[in-house]
Amino acid sequence: MHLLTYPEAIVVGLLQGVTELFPVSSLGHSVLLPALIGGRWARDLSVSAPESPYLAFVVGLHVATALALLVFFWRDWLRILAGFATSLRYRRIVTPEERLAWMIIVATIPVGVTGLLLEHTFRTVLGRPAPAAAFLAVNGIVLLGAERLRRAAPAADRTTGDPDDRLASGSFARALQIGCAQILALLPGISRSGATMGAGLLKGLSHEDAARFSFLLATPVILAAGVLKLPDLFGPLGAGIHGQVLAGSVASFAAAYVAVRFLTRYFERRTLTPFAWYCIGAGLLSLAWLTLR
Repeated sequence: MHLLTYPEAIVVGLLQGVTELFPVSSLGHSVLLPALIGGRWARDLSVSAPESPYLAFVVGLHVATALALLVFFWRDWLRILAGFATSLRYRRIVTPEERLAWMIIVATIPVGVTGLLLEHTFRTVLGRPAPAAAFLAVNGIVLLGAERLRRAAPAADRTTGDPDDRLASGSFARALQIGCAQILALLPGISRSGATMGAGLLKGLSHEDAARFSFLLATPVILAAGVLKLPDLFGPLGAGIHGQVLAGSVASFAAAYVAVRFLTRYFERRTLTPFAWYCIGAGLLSLAWLTLR
């Protein structure tokens, strides 16, 4: 069995930290990069190969990514957790913090259930380079469509009040619909953040609020996915790569923190369009390279 090398672990860690939050699909890039490089990378870093530690390693990096989100949004999460506690204590959903806490829970349930039921099937059937390249191009088309069809947020919703209060003022139905968009990210090449941001735009959120809600929604999902894979990394699949896992995790944490810091500012004034064209171009070029080489 091929083991992960330190260069592989650090590169994949940096890639995971950036692409998990950028709307360009972390799983799609994790599948495509080794295939495009070829050689030992293609042998070592295959999510569909039997008994490969790579998938457990990549998903285990989610813990580091989630920790970066928790560190960046720590004030928000303290308010959300306090709201959840008071909601349980007083059996109510009244304050913005209480509403936002339950919105995140409601929006997380669909992808959690679907992931437990279908993640293995999607990975084994579609977790190969050619389908990942095709879905990456589709991801770009979805982002373009969301920008073209988006319902503009009212000016007051874009500029006034606390951003978490603006999110909490929406309906639970809207939160559920945005959360369901995360299911698309089970397909390698489709971005979780891109799908939720696009859904948020279609439901009338501003780019800034759509990105913020996407990152808040991603935190429990990414953390849960990583925690579920940690036992694999401490079992036979993780034998001999614990140092590489640590190196990749440090790289993933640093990259994710820089990425979320950049994106929260970027979406204050800019759109998904550049990421859409990148995904279309990268997906089609990768598909052509994999098909014709």
